[in-house]
Amino acid sequence: MGIQDIIQGKKQWRAHMARVKSLPQDYQIVYKEIQRYLFKVGPVDLPDGPVLSKIVDFFEEGVASGKGVLELLGTDVAAFVDDLVKDSRTNADVYQESISGETGTADK
Repeated sequence: MGIQDIIQGKKQWRAHMARVKSLPQDYQIVYKEIQRYLFKVGPVDLPDGPVLSKIVDFFEEGVASGKGVLELLGTDVAAFVDDLVKDSRTNADVYQESISGETGTADK
């Protein structure tokens, strides 16, 4: 990864976070909790994948339709997030493989 890639990545991340900051406060709080959860156990490809951007897209649509964030996601936010990543290889999978001595990738 070259310096230009790093700079471009930072620009994209700042633009992404600007979109998050433009959401209503309740959406921002839920987004930050989802983000925290995904960075702990989420998809291995989270930094390079579209999951976070798609969540913001979904939230922006919810705001445009006048829905509250829990009306959009339901009251079990963790279940919503788990459903988003159910078919992805997660950091939890990598950890489990490392403690059980498995090699290679696990397909779900």
